[in-house]
Amino acid sequence: MNEYIIKTEGLGFTYSDGESDSLVREEIPALSDINLSVKRGEYLAVLGHNGSGKSTLAKLLNLILVPTVGKIYIDGVDVTAEDFDEDGVFDVRRKVGMVFQNPDNQLVATVVEEDVAFGPENLGLPREEIRRRVNSSLSMVGMQDYMRHAPHKLSGGQKQRVAIAGIIAMRPEVIIFDESTAMLDPMGRAEVISIMERLNREEGITVINITHYMEEAARAERVVVINDGRLTLDGIPREVFSEVELLHKIGLEAPQGTELVHRLRLAGINIEGSSLTEQECAEALINYLSGNRK
Repeated sequence: MNEYIIKTEGLGFTYSDGESDSLVREEIPALSDINLSVKRGEYLAVLGHNGSGKSTLAKLLNLILVPTVGKIYIDGVDVTAEDFDEDGVFDVRRKVGMVFQNPDNQLVATVVEEDVAFGPENLGLPREEIRRRVNSSLSMVGMQDYMRHAPHKLSGGQKQRVAIAGIIAMRPEVIIFDESTAMLDPMGRAEVISIMERLNREEGITVINITHYMEEAARAERVVVINDGRLTLDGIPREVFSEVELLHKIGLEAPQGTELVHRLRLAGINIEGSSLTEQECAEALINYLSGNRK
């Protein structure tokens, strides 16, 4: 078994702007020289400003897009090889599931249970196995009581949970969440993040969360930052978010607690320690105000 479920080497992608019969075509690079390894069972967050290339990366890893240059290995298999066929693409999409930003683009049926059953049915599984997968997947996301509801009548957060259940029912080894919380309110966002963490922790699924929410990224095991199509930072959250000035230069911010402590230090208030979470920030402020500078 490969240690790395996903690996890229010199990965690049360029969009071509213009019609195929146009005399002038503008080549728009989206990603350049991405060398990224994702361990099996890892919880990875991918950050970047709008247009940085992070969603392009997600589509490449799911083979929605084909790289312009470079290699992608899924579970040790070169999925960019010339002899990689359509059956192989189908196998990759079973192994690497993807949850999109807008759940309405992912829901296909008029009843929740039928929507979740859609993927397993296309795998040709027996009816009994499909039923087991539908029930267990909806239970995992807390939507078992809504299995006979119409998806279009659900809230945004509930729709996203149904979309996630549909991916879980395929039994993937990796789930990529492509800004899947961007359209949700704070409660819906918290629900989806909780599901991500449980899938990773309890089911051993590799989770890649592509997001622009710093607090979400801070909860991951590892964070990578993409800027203008290039991999700029890669490390544990505490390391990445310590680079506050660099994050500012590329149009990002650190989590709120980290930002507050950073600004206080710039103002001459010497607060000790790092403050990745709000709790750590509060403790650092209490220690400073009480005169305990350890």
